[in-house]
This record gives sequence, C-alpha cells and structure tokens, in this order.
Amino acid sequence: METVYINSPLGITKVSGNKSGISEISVGYEEPISTQIPKNLQQAVNELEEYFNGNRSEFTFQLNPKGTDFQQKVWKELLQIPYGKTTSYLELSKKIGDVKAIRAVASANGKNPLWIVVPCHRVIGSDGSLTGYAGGLWRKQWLLEHERGEKQQTLF
Repeated sequence: METVYINSPLGITKVSGNKSGISEISVGYEEPISTQIPKNLQQAVNELEEYFNGNRSEFTFQLNPKGTDFQQKVWKELLQIPYGKTTSYLELSKKIGDVKAIRAVASANGKNPLWIVVPCHRVIGSDGSLTGYAGGLWRKQWLLEHERGEKQQTLF
C-alpha cells in the first residue's frame, strides 16, 4: 500500500492505494505534503486536483475500497448520484431495496473510505438538512456548493 498527502481546499488529503486501485481518500491530516507521487497514485492525485480546480465532475481511476458486502452495495449506489445533485438517506435505502435499512445505509455511508470519489457528501436528510458528515459539515457544504458551481469563499 502506498500513501501520499496532498493539499486541497479542505485540508491535507490522504490518498492510499496500490496497483489494484485506490482504497482510501480522506481529509484532515497534519502530515507534510508529499513531494513525490507513486505511479499507482498519480492518476487519482491528478483527477482530484482537476476536481478541486473545477475541471472534473467524474473520476476514472480504479477504486478498491474495503468493506462488507452491504457497505459495498451502498457505496456502489452512491456512485449513481449525479454530480451537483443530492439524494436523501431514505431514497438511498429505497434504491438498495430496503426502506427499513435507513440507519444501516447511513452507517455504511459514514464508513465510506473514498471521500469525494464515492460521493457520500451528496446524501442529505429528507428535509434537505445537511446531517452528519465524517469530514465535518462545513466540508460537506463546501463540496455541495463546489459541485453546484457556487463561488467558494476562502478561509484566509
């Protein structure tokens, strides 16, 4: 497994993977920015930079997340949410075929190891509220506004 740390508008971002694909993208680290990017991670890093620059709405690099069969099912469904759109936990539960699994869906959503790429930030409450986000609600709001093309404010 190879790991790099890149700078993003939302903080230092960790990207990990190997020749089988990217297994983790997460944010909120205090590690130094990587000066060299391994070949296995280069495409993911390039595409993330394009995304943050507003030049990419879909990712094409190989994914390799680790999770239970149920989690994999939820993450696969998350990939169907279009860029710039949102869905609710209830709608997501319906799409996986079990409206009663809303809490399990929310839990699987929260355990998503591929921040941004498997777009868990696009899942909101049925009432339109942002609800929880492992990266912090301010990051979720930033991502949703970024995907809607709204002007981002700088933090400094």
